Amino acid sequence: MDALVLKQKTLEAILKKYGSLAVAFSGGVDSTFLLAVAKFVFADALRLLAVTVVSPLHHEKDMMFAETFARQNNIRHISLRSDEMMSEAFLRNPPDRCYICKKMVFRIIMEAAQQAGIETVAHGENVDDGRAYRPGMRAAEEMGIIAPLADAGLTKDDIRRLSRQMGLATWNQPASGCLATRIPYHSPITLEKLQMVASAEQVLEGLGFPISRVRHHGDLAKIEVPEEMLEKLLVPSVRRPLLEAFKQIGFRYVSLDLEGHQSGRLERSIHSLSDPV
Repeated sequence: MDALVLKQKTLEAILKKYGSLAVAFSGGVDSTFLLAVAKFVFADALRLLAVTVVSPLHHEKDMMFAETFARQNNIRHISLRSDEMMSEAFLRNPPDRCYICKKMVFRIIMEAAQQAGIETVAHGENVDDGRAYRPGMRAAEEMGIIAPLADAGLTKDDIRRLSRQMGLATWNQPASGCLATRIPYHSPITLEKLQMVASAEQVLEGLGFPISRVRHHGDLAKIEVPEEMLEKLLVPSVRRPLLEAFKQIGFRYVSLDLEGHQSGRLERSIHSLSDPV
């Protein structure tokens, strides 16, 4: 049997062990694939629940996709507001910010699952996630949230390939991630900063950059795009409207990161907390 097919069969076997399942559903590549496979496994619709936690930490389009996907696939789905913006510990933006956030988010999902009579909660952690600094994974483990994709040995590439075979629109969807990761550790998180970042990244997407990060450094916006697209940003027909839009958003200065976009950029500061980004 093909190794990729074997991993999917392993995932299905893992899910079948549970009487019912709630999936923490962000609308991203991993959670969409997990939910699609769970839909196949759980013939009884009442045994499956998708829970989306709506937050200013995520692009609105991702939340809208989650709602649309669940509706089109007849999956029971609820959206709930998060409360991390009420947490002083989270807003201080320490290196374990993700742990603080996930504890709150998973609590909301677990309470929703319990009210719906669902026994188990799963999230979309994959094998590759375990190789990065992800304090949120520790929160999941502490709270008994299962990670069936990782347990089945599925990598991000595996998930994309299987998603494509299943006809899922997310198979080549760029990772967007939490908007709080655009704010350097120890720089307080505010709703205004998050909105500025979200608006700036929407501008970049509209100009033909589906993969981008805008790092918020006070008055300065630092743009990251894939290395092969760096030169495109310097084309006058792109650069001029971008600068104008960013200044309207509230940034006084705009810079380009010559390293290009790289995931896990904030991890550099973890190794030298005395010298925050």
